[in-house]
Amino acid sequence: MLDTTLRKLVNPALNPIATILVKTGISANGITIIGFLIGVVGWIALAMNLYYLALGMIVINRIFDGLDGLIAQKTNKTEIGGYLDIVLDFIFYSGVPFFFVVGKPEVGLPASFLIFSFIGTGSSFLAYSAIAAKHNIKNEKYKNKAIYYLGGLAEGTETITFFLFICLKPDKFTEAAWIFGGLCWITTFTRIYTAYIHFKNLKTI
Repeated sequence: MLDTTLRKLVNPALNPIATILVKTGISANGITIIGFLIGVVGWIALAMNLYYLALGMIVINRIFDGLDGLIAQKTNKTEIGGYLDIVLDFIFYSGVPFFFVVGKPEVGLPASFLIFSFIGTGSSFLAYSAIAAKHNIKNEKYKNKAIYYLGGLAEGTETITFFLFICLKPDKFTEAAWIFGGLCWITTFTRIYTAYIHFKNLKTI
């Protein structure tokens, strides 16, 4: 819901950094992988109950996620770059609740519900994008994205806000997970409805 607004605020700040990184010769894919590895450090921190360290790693991971797209726009964009960005993002997102549970096993049920909810948002997002690509349907709001970007109530910005909240207030994880998981399911159902409206009369190619 807030991704478009946040991107307009963040990209101008990250753009000079991206320009400097391009001059060093580092690729967008390199930034994507480094950002993911920083996220892995965040996972380890969660497993060890080092929540402030995890928070910092999550923030840096997201900065790198913004930088890789900007670098790709300034250099040679490749499909493998878009693929890596999407796959590693989804793995990172699901890893946060999993490794939170490694450190706090007593919150296993709400964390499981959260990962279950992520499957809903992820599958409804990717399935829509796949069919949109077959029919050459584009989203002009996100024309620099590798695939059709379908928005919703719980997008990347909301997910990261949730992650930062549970790092700051780990004792509130249970309540936050049930609430955010519910928002994810609202997002999933609205995406399914959107797909039904847009695709119901499209013939399979």
